Amino acid sequence: MRSPEGLDLDLLVPWLGARDLIDPARDVQAIRLTGGLSNVTFLVSQGEQQVVVRRPPLGHVMPTAHDMGREFQVISGVTRGGFPAPRALAYCDDDTVIGARFLVMEYVEGRIISSDAAAADLTVEDAGALSAELVDVLTDLHAIDATEVGLAELGRPGGFLGRQVARWSKQWQLSKTRDLPPIDELLTWLDSRVAGLPQDLPWSIVHGDYRLDNAIIDAREPHIRAVLDWEMATLGDPLMDLATMLVYWSRPGDELRHRIRFAAFVTDRDGFWEREQLVERYAQRSGRDVGHLDVCIVLSGLKLAVIMESIRKRTLAGQQLGADTSLADGMAMATDALAEMGLAVAGGGGIAALGR
Repeated sequence: MRSPEGLDLDLLVPWLGARDLIDPARDVQAIRLTGGLSNVTFLVSQGEQQVVVRRPPLGHVMPTAHDMGREFQVISGVTRGGFPAPRALAYCDDDTVIGARFLVMEYVEGRIISSDAAAADLTVEDAGALSAELVDVLTDLHAIDATEVGLAELGRPGGFLGRQVARWSKQWQLSKTRDLPPIDELLTWLDSRVAGLPQDLPWSIVHGDYRLDNAIIDAREPHIRAVLDWEMATLGDPLMDLATMLVYWSRPGDELRHRIRFAAFVTDRDGFWEREQLVERYAQRSGRDVGHLDVCIVLSGLKLAVIMESIRKRTLAGQQLGADTSLADGMAMATDALAEMGLAVAGGGGIAALGR
């Protein structure tokens, strides 16, 4: 029984066994799953029985981030509402078991399309269907009644965007490894624009990191079986999820987006929709006003830039699992590109500026 870095099986196995999630008398194997630059995800297997364990990253962690109990609460709630996500199985708030709090959830069969190799067999029709499916599943999430699924206390939706700007401004100060004036410019722009928005904007459950490679796709058809990585979920402006998807989306000719190399360029492939088509379908299907989408795009890009800088900080300190110092250079390039992208949108370029 060999333990991967970040997961002590000698301590974990008895805990899982006490909850009938595995048989502690039999051999157990664990591997760290690929992907995930934030919370660390492991597949724990015992024959055909498999569970997924998620824990916070090692090293520098942003304040208020990586709350495993919160993620457990969220996936418990959304699955209660019929939304496609892994079932929550157990939560441990005792950080002496593996050195951190962690959650256990079911393993969902399927594939994650996070590379060209994973997308190699997608037809043009599949790509178009997945584009529509991503938007439709997102509107389904935003239609869930938070009170009915026990998530009414997940966040304070009033004044959400203003608090987000303040939060990520603070996170930037705590995580930055260098001065980056464009980030300061974006924070000033966001302060001004958000101050002019109504305080009672429509709200919903917000995933916080919604994108193609945070979904498990059925192996046989372009259908989402489960949405993953709920660590940043809250109650707030639903346009933030749409904005995040647009920032991650790539199309041929996107110079800035192609400098964010940690995120695959799968949606460059023929058949995937243009960003404008995604927005049009979301607006039609949800009935929501997308008039302040530019603010959400800038904020989403800024948030991602801060997360990249935090990963860079952990990498430089030798605390990012499975990474070498080359990752730090990639994170710096991504942060710079995201800042430039944000300035282009803030300068009046709108959605089209994401394609620069």
